[in-house]
Amino acid sequence: MKRTDQPAGTRTAPRRRVLISGAGIAGPALAFWLNRYGYAVTVVEKAPTLRGGGYPVDVRGTALDVVARMGILPRLRDAHIDLRRLTFLEGDGGEVASLHPHKVTGGVAGRDLEVRRGDLTDALYMAVRDDVEFLFNDSIATLDQSGHGVDVTFRGGGRRTFDMVFAADGMHSRTRETLFGPEERFHHHLGYCFAVFTMPNTFGLSHETVMWNAPGRAAALYAVGDDDEVHAFLNFAHPEPPSDTFRDPEAQRDLVASAFADAGWEVPAMIAAMRDADDLFFDAVGQIRMPRWSSGRVALVGDAAWAPSFLTGQGTSLALVGAYMLAGSLAHQDHAAGFAAYEHSTREFVTMNQGLVGKGGATLFPTTPQALEQRNNRLRELGAIPSGEGRPAHSALTLPDPIGDSLGNG
Repeated sequence: MKRTDQPAGTRTAPRRRVLISGAGIAGPALAFWLNRYGYAVTVVEKAPTLRGGGYPVDVRGTALDVVARMGILPRLRDAHIDLRRLTFLEGDGGEVASLHPHKVTGGVAGRDLEVRRGDLTDALYMAVRDDVEFLFNDSIATLDQSGHGVDVTFRGGGRRTFDMVFAADGMHSRTRETLFGPEERFHHHLGYCFAVFTMPNTFGLSHETVMWNAPGRAAALYAVGDDDEVHAFLNFAHPEPPSDTFRDPEAQRDLVASAFADAGWEVPAMIAAMRDADDLFFDAVGQIRMPRWSSGRVALVGDAAWAPSFLTGQGTSLALVGAYMLAGSLAHQDHAAGFAAYEHSTREFVTMNQGLVGKGGATLFPTTPQALEQRNNRLRELGAIPSGEGRPAHSALTLPDPIGDSLGNG
């Protein structure tokens, strides 16, 4: 059966129409599976086109089963970055340890994937572009659920009615805010801020990451391959989200520069490059924790529902798994029963992976000299330990089989 085929006799009624806000990772993945189950899918994206490039992302554990069932696993294997070395440095630039990245991240060599974010979004888009309507350079302005569906007004001026709407528009989801209120109610700050950008690879780095640490501060250079550019990463402790900087790029640059004012190693060159970077991304490190993921005929998925933070390394994998589980829950049921099933089947997996913040990435950024020394000792010990089988949380959910029949047609 081809991807868009439906079982005989199911298309006797009009296809139910659904809208997905966001064409990142969760959105197109959800579009793929809802289309498979017979829904007429529209995806609206505020950007004028797909967003290419971006920081590399990981696809691990259960998420590998999702991309395999979508038929895009071979393409992603071809795009695998194959990071070979992760080197940690003292504040004075001396080496602490040089390890294979999987020993730190809990990844499994030969199985888990790391790809450029743009390579993943391209693969997802190619898998659905012929079957799904995309509206770029537009977004949801208002939602009205007072009738039998969801009346949507777009910022571009259009008005349409859908049977269901899905928010896949990221951690700072405007759709979520419309339904549930300000982000502050659900955002749990994890004590850091970070900035990422690209800069010239004048360091001779290839397929590796080098990370400098001082208490409460980290600076890393990430060479995806033999490219002329590297990804630069600056992370620093900050007790509260700096709300006054989020809409002011110059204030963001000033805050980061101030945090690293006396840093050594290559940090001064990184700060200078950040000043001129046209792709700077700055944010607070936090998680979204929601008491429920739906309201009426609207549901949340991906970072809009549960952003786990980069400290877990699981944002992409959770988005892919969540999209699969949400669509499958709606294949045989109406929105009320489907949304309840989605939460019942998926929340424990999400909560377990959100809990990795204290076991993985967060331990890489100690805030005191004592904690930094303890971390360095652990890293030295890791060098003598064989790589394991991955973190249990990565594969803690077993996917149900894709459903052959559907309610998407009425």
